[in-house]
Amino acid sequence: MSGQHGILLYLTFQISEPYVRTFVSEIGFPEAPVLLPDGSHLFTSMVPSTGTVEWVSKNGKTRRVVAKTGRPNGLAVDRHGAIWVAETSQRALLKLDLSGNYVAFARESGPDRPFFFLNDLAFGPNGDLYLTDSGILETEFAPSGALNPDWERLAYDGRVYCINTSSGAVRTLDRGIRFTNGIAFGPDGNLYVAETLTGMIHRYRHHNGAIVGGREPFGNVVDPQGPPGIRGPDGMKFGADGKLYVAVFGQGTIAVLNPDGTVHGSIKVKGLFPTNLHFGAAGEKSIYVTEVETASVQVIEVGTDGLPLHG
Repeated sequence: MSGQHGILLYLTFQISEPYVRTFVSEIGFPEAPVLLPDGSHLFTSMVPSTGTVEWVSKNGKTRRVVAKTGRPNGLAVDRHGAIWVAETSQRALLKLDLSGNYVAFARESGPDRPFFFLNDLAFGPNGDLYLTDSGILETEFAPSGALNPDWERLAYDGRVYCINTSSGAVRTLDRGIRFTNGIAFGPDGNLYVAETLTGMIHRYRHHNGAIVGGREPFGNVVDPQGPPGIRGPDGMKFGADGKLYVAVFGQGTIAVLNPDGTVHGSIKVKGLFPTNLHFGAAGEKSIYVTEVETASVQVIEVGTDGLPLHG
C-alpha cells in the first residue's frame, strides 16, 4: 500500500500535538540539522544575507559560525569527520571542516552539465554520497530570496546523484523529478527520496552498493485538507522503529510513514514551514526540527531513537 493510499489515510488519522521545546532561536531559514558524535549539533541558516553553517553545543547554550558559504542547504558528516555541504547558491558540493575551511568538491555531473539547486544528501552503506538537485535555478525558483508566485508552472528537472568521494566520479541516477528534496537510507537498505511538489516519497532499490531498477512510489505526505500554498516533503530521517519521519514544508507537520508507505500519523510543530530534522543522541528519543516561520530548532519527543546513519 503506497502512493495515493497515503493521502487517503490522512482522513482517519489525528494530528498529534506534543510538547514542543525550543532548542535554538533566531536562526534565519534554518536547515540541515546534523548530530555530531560528541552530542553537539550542526545547523545552517539559508538566509542569503547570512548563509552560514553553525555549530551548537549539546545543551544549546553555545553557538558559533563555522563558515559562511552562501546558502548551505543540506549537510552530512562522513566517517572521517568531514562535513559535506549541498550549497545552493554556489551550485556546488562543498567539503568543510569544523575550523571553517572548505573546498568545492564538485560543481557538475559531467562536462557541461552543471548542478542547478543542490538540496540534501546522505551517505550510503558503502560510503558513496547520494545527493539531490531540485532541478531549477535558485534565481528562478526564489528570485531575491522570495518564492516565485508562478512556482507551480515552472519547469523542474530534479535529479538524484551518486558521488564517489574518493575518485570524485558523479553519476546521475534519476531525473525529471518535480523539486527533488530530502533523501535517506532506510532499514531495508533502500534509498528514499522526496519530491516536494507532488508530495511523494520515492523508493530506489539498493543492492550490493548500487541502485537497481528505477523509481518506485512509496508514500505521499500531503494532507488534502491542509493549508493552501506550496506544500510537500522536505528533509526526512528514519527512526529505529522502522518508520520514516518527514518534515512537510507548508503543512506544519512531521508526517510519519509506516514501513509499507502508509501514513501512521502526523506530529504538529510550531510554525507552518518545517524544513528538516535529525534524531537526538541515543536514549533521547526525540527529534530536532528546523522551522522557518519561527526561525527556530524545536525538540519533540517521539518515543524512538533514530536509525544510525551511514558515513
